[in-house]
Formats: sequence, C-alpha cells, structure tokens
Amino acid sequence: MESHPQALWSLYQLTEFLLTQPLSTRAHFAIITACNPQGELLTPSQNRLLDRQLEADIDALGVPYRALVGTDKARQHMEYSWAVFIDEHSSIQLALKYCQNAMYYVRENELTLVPCLMNFAPQSLGAFSARVELVHELPELAF
Repeated sequence: MESHPQALWSLYQLTEFLLTQPLSTRAHFAIITACNPQGELLTPSQNRLLDRQLEADIDALGVPYRALVGTDKARQHMEYSWAVFIDEHSSIQLALKYCQNAMYYVRENELTLVPCLMNFAPQSLGAFSARVELVHELPELAF
C-alpha cells in the first residue's frame, strides 16, 4: 500500500464495501478496521490478531455491529471491517486505538471519510448504498 498521506487518502476515497445483508438507510454507524495500522501492510496473522481484538472491543460496547469487507474496485486489496452502531466521536476513539489513518461514518446513507491520524478534513463520499455489494458470504481473506 502507498505510504504517502495524499495517496492513501485518495485510495480511501475509492473504497467499496461487501456486506451479507443490507443496512438501513436511516442508520448511523461507523465502519472501522484494525488491519494495516497507519497504512502499513502487516502479515495475515498480525491482521487476524488485530481484527479479533477489535471485535472483542466492539462486543464489549454492547452495541449492534455487523461484519463487512472494505475493498478496492478491482477486489485486489480487502480488509475485514466492522459496521458499528455508535456515535462518531466514540468511533474515532476506537479507530485511534488501532492506529487507523481514517475510518468511515454513515449518517442516513451519507458516507463520510473521517480522518483519525491524518491531517485532512472529513470528506463526503456520497451515498453509502452506491458503494455496497451484497454477497452471500464474505470472502475468506488470506489474512
């Protein structure tokens, strides 16, 4: 993955999402990953461990959440992620715990790219539903 901040930010703007069930267009939720902190590619076992830790942290919050996969258009880079039904401030704190450059927040189907460790302004990316592909099951990642 690119390490230049502007290049990473540009890649994040193109992310699409694979889900096994639709999410309400009225919902407010964060999309957070623990994979590849600060944009640095980790080994599959490192990413798997971080993902399990993040899931445990989310589960401890006692809020609804759903698994999903964030991916590029070509489906060459994929990361396990979580749709977490918490407020934006709490979601930024959770993303920071896992050293994430950015995360996404969805408000009534409006997708926003939210910086965490990066020095950019939040950026609206349009309708979340336009970036979603429903699949029967999430892909098994090499991670």
